[in-house]
Amino acid sequence: MAKNLIIYYSRTGENYVRRKVTVLSKGNTEIVAEYIQKAVGGDLFRVETVKTYPADYYECIKVAKAELRAKARPELKNYLTDISDYDNIIVAGPCWWGTYPMGILTQLEKLDFTGKKVFPVMTHEGSGLAGSKSALKKYCKGAKLGKGLAVRGADAEKSEDKVVKWAEKELRI
Repeated sequence: MAKNLIIYYSRTGENYVRRKVTVLSKGNTEIVAEYIQKAVGGDLFRVETVKTYPADYYECIKVAKAELRAKARPELKNYLTDISDYDNIIVAGPCWWGTYPMGILTQLEKLDFTGKKVFPVMTHEGSGLAGSKSALKKYCKGAKLGKGLAVRGADAEKSEDKVVKWAEKELRI
């Protein structure tokens, strides 16, 4: 059986859900990442930036947009340094301005993906997978890109069946 690693970033607190700002005690992407782990096993690695994003949703998206424009690579609290034991790498995050949060890219640039299979997973409020596939092609050199999964953030809590079907089909070897 394949060994899976789920690298994810997830935001708690204020999030945009169903056209309004809502406070979440658990981030949508974390919910989806846990469903993947439950379905097919694997290790979870949560990407956490040293500098926290503003609690206010609208301030957070301003910072996220500025980071994207600057091609920033925020410092992380912890880094993965070796993924050689894994077959499949799932990269999960919310859609921030059409791609992953920059902290995910900080992590991806530090890893050797040669011979790995990577899968984009994105939570969103209408953007689908957006630029997640192109980001993984660019930052996961040497990897083979697998079929991605997009989950509407508002539906994350009730997406377990969808996530399980995807995970069992795509991640089992």
